Amino acid sequence: MGVIETRLEALGLVLPPGPTPMGNYVTCATVGEILYTSGASCFVDGTPIFTGRVGAELTKEQGYEASRVTVLNLLSMIKAHIGELDRIERIVKVLGLVNSSLDFFEQPQVINGASDLLVEIFGEAGKHARSALGTSSLPVNIPVEIEMIVQLKKSALECN
Repeated sequence: MGVIETRLEALGLVLPPGPTPMGNYVTCATVGEILYTSGASCFVDGTPIFTGRVGAELTKEQGYEASRVTVLNLLSMIKAHIGELDRIERIVKVLGLVNSSLDFFEQPQVINGASDLLVEIFGEAGKHARSALGTSSLPVNIPVEIEMIVQLKKSALECN
């Protein structure tokens, strides 16, 4: 078990099985040492743990938790693509979309769930650039959709 998976275990976190694409796309694509993920959300065993708009049906705290679960799904996608999470050099960018009510303006606090967990797992290498945007709807009424851009260690490139 690698350093990152040991850290996940110490945090009491378990990566779910890697999700399969819900359409005609791949979950991860690499260009050189940069890995791009498709968007993911807070699915557990094929079902979202929350549905609805943050600020209406869901609280900011529920959105924060949804973001944390989404990061685990993203890491699962990455692990399925590159073999082991220790091949990640750093998290470069996070884009978070929050399914929000019209009067909800705390999207950054919702996406903090993702950012905070990435720093808990990766330390300094988990600090990243970020955008947190509100939207009026997301597929199947999920509360968040997040995608990441990740830099791989040069030794990881041999595995792609």
